[in-house]
Amino acid sequence: MKIAIVGGGAAGFFAAINMKEMQPGLQVSILERSQRPLAKVEISGGGRCNVTNSFRSVGTDLAAVYPRGHRLLGRLFRSFGPRDAYEWFERRGVRLVTQDDDCVFPQTQDARTISHLFLSEARRLGIDLHTGQRITALDDLSAYDAVVIAIGGQPRRDALLWLQQPIVDPVPSLFTLSIDDPRLHDLMGTVVPTAQVLLPGTKLRAAGPLLITHWGMSGPAILRLSSYGARLLSECDYRHALAVNWLGTSEAEARQLISRLIALHPQRQIATQRPDGLQQRLWQYLTEKSLGPERARAPWASLNQKEQNRLLNTLTNDTFQTTGRAPHRDEFVTCGGIALTAVNAQTLESRTHTGLYFCGEVLDIDGVTGGFNFQAAWTTAHAVARALAAEQ
Repeated sequence: MKIAIVGGGAAGFFAAINMKEMQPGLQVSILERSQRPLAKVEISGGGRCNVTNSFRSVGTDLAAVYPRGHRLLGRLFRSFGPRDAYEWFERRGVRLVTQDDDCVFPQTQDARTISHLFLSEARRLGIDLHTGQRITALDDLSAYDAVVIAIGGQPRRDALLWLQQPIVDPVPSLFTLSIDDPRLHDLMGTVVPTAQVLLPGTKLRAAGPLLITHWGMSGPAILRLSSYGARLLSECDYRHALAVNWLGTSEAEARQLISRLIALHPQRQIATQRPDGLQQRLWQYLTEKSLGPERARAPWASLNQKEQNRLLNTLTNDTFQTTGRAPHRDEFVTCGGIALTAVNAQTLESRTHTGLYFCGEVLDIDGVTGGFNFQAAWTTAHAVARALAAEQ
């Protein structure tokens, strides 16, 4: 049986390796468009490759980390889930480490450990790798008995039309947000450990570390929000109100914090006596924004009730206007792709084209940052490999 895997990325290699291990008699070829397979793997996770996540803080609520595709993945995880992926890599000599935030990386902290593993396993198993292959029609693949599409997320709908399948229009996901505020930009590099962000007028919100950049905001909180708000933000051309709770606490807790600062430091300047968790530069920005530069330099004891309320509102409901998204290739994920209704939920074979399978990000499955997208790639690729090996 001759099988073509279109796409030399993470999902494509994972599917090919598992197929050959399950059924050594299969003739498997990887057809990669570029001259450099696994390039995206090597820049992922800041060059470290966040291969999966322990899912300890997720449990069975996959909707908390997969805005799209969580139901399908929930079923497929029963056959090949995060623990299976962890053991898969370790059995092949790649030692993994789990960080405090549940993200799993190679012990080497080098993404090339993963790409080198895939390439060496492909050579060992006799998988044919062909680069520079431009496939534009299913007829180009007529020489093969089965075809696996693992081309990753595609930013444009027309890049998927040749597959002759129902498509959910692709839009960017996991992106940072641009904000036109020069004073905010001056805080570039400031990290807020436990911020909360939301899109006012919607139920979309996220929590976690927030990073201020020279163009606006980034960090896990913003990336998570962008993932769940991908379609909404696309529809409004990435121009939307954004509210930030800098303290990550309730309004009542924030009010108690202000009262404590007044009681403990009555004669200290408001702008210089900051709460724990906020850097001094950011605290000065927030106090001057809510009170004005002159009052921000006044002692805490002089803060009247109206000023306390303004400061409270800035700390817990600071509002900005986004002016666009700032995509970076190491953060970019696509929302949309081949509709999940178009494939068999167990085998991921097309319902209309026998012998045509899909795995990885080309499907309408995507997760938040933290190793969840790679896990979706391993799980869907394994499902396809298992289905094709069973046909042999």
